[in-house]
Amino acid sequence: MTATAVRAYAPRHRARPTLDDALSGRRSVRQFTARALSEDQLLQLCWAAQGITDPAGRRTAPSAGARYPLELLVVTAHGCFAYDPPHHRIVQRSLDDLRAALQWAALSQEPVGLSPAVFVIAAVPARTTDQYGPRGERYVHLEAGHAAQNLLLEATAMGFGAVPIGAFDDARVREVLDLSGDREVVYLIPVGEPAPQ
Repeated sequence: MTATAVRAYAPRHRARPTLDDALSGRRSVRQFTARALSEDQLLQLCWAAQGITDPAGRRTAPSAGARYPLELLVVTAHGCFAYDPPHHRIVQRSLDDLRAALQWAALSQEPVGLSPAVFVIAAVPARTTDQYGPRGERYVHLEAGHAAQNLLLEATAMGFGAVPIGAFDDARVREVLDLSGDREVVYLIPVGEPAPQ
């Protein structure tokens, strides 16, 4: 990746909770209001997970050998979108609301179907295993954990709730999202405004 191919995105600086506040406030939230997230909010969350932070193409989450095997998708009522880190944008992949189908693929877990946005962290393990061999699989999963935690903390700082979900049928999720067989889905992360308790 060349310096001219990427654009580092600087997050908006505004009065926000501290990192300590976000760490203390992060909880798994499974009930959401129906309020949609704006495109700016979706992009901010995408940036936290996989955003580029300098002209060399480095990202918010560490990556073994800078191989960047992760891909980030967002599923909303308006379709399925892929995050494009070099241009800090989301690109529409489908016009369909896939949340109900994702819920079915995620063993009928309600947060997947009821949240206004489901973030999907997928990986192309070969990008890392080509350099590191079988141990690269571990590095990919570690990286997914880094990206997921970044997203969860950013969601908390923005006043949203979220829950990381790892229980799902891999083949069904790939089918719903129309992903090729070399993609491995690691996380589903429903995000939204927490419902009143």
